Amino acid sequence: MEVKVYRQDGSEAGRTVQLDDTIFGIKPNDHAIWLDVKAIQANARQGTHKAKHRGEVSGSTRKLYRQKGTGHARAGSAKSPLRRGGGTIFGPRPRNYSLDVNRKTKRLARRSALAYKAQADGIRVIEGLSFDAPSTKQLAGVLKALNLDNQKVLLLTDVVQEVVYKSGRNLQKVQVRDAASTSTLDVLNAQVVLIVEDALPVLSSVLGNGKEAEAAA
Repeated sequence: MEVKVYRQDGSEAGRTVQLDDTIFGIKPNDHAIWLDVKAIQANARQGTHKAKHRGEVSGSTRKLYRQKGTGHARAGSAKSPLRRGGGTIFGPRPRNYSLDVNRKTKRLARRSALAYKAQADGIRVIEGLSFDAPSTKQLAGVLKALNLDNQKVLLLTDVVQEVVYKSGRNLQKVQVRDAASTSTLDVLNAQVVLIVEDALPVLSSVLGNGKEAEAAA
């Protein structure tokens, strides 16, 4: 699949680049995407929720009144879950929600997400981004020149570029990631994936079908 290459000012560079068919040209696997997204969202949960049971709430443990002869239902401790201020029955307890997904499935999920974007014409390639200093205004201008200012954009760089990252962190619809560490959820949440040209070989080495990808995943 060939896509046009754009310059930072939004103009066409007059050439195209070939996208890796082993990534962008595959038949997407929905189940792999579901497994990976489920794991990403589960691993983001803290699992620190907790409610007090009857042994943890404060209060006396004495019997409220005698067992028989009052005409009322039997009652024990005021900390009973049946009484106001008592403990919680089967309340939430701290737990670990993390899930494991094997490396090949994660790679397949990311390839599938990128393939969906390619099929929906949601891939853009830019020659490069050169900022002297972090500038939200400058990055917003680049996106506007590319007609992407009103869309949710995932910007993939070849390496961690702190200047570009800081330029995009105040843009609500923009997410900046280096190509090697982007996730399936990042790709799915974006309407358009804007890829710096130097990041394409990184994607091929990390997500491709070669031995390099197996070692990098």
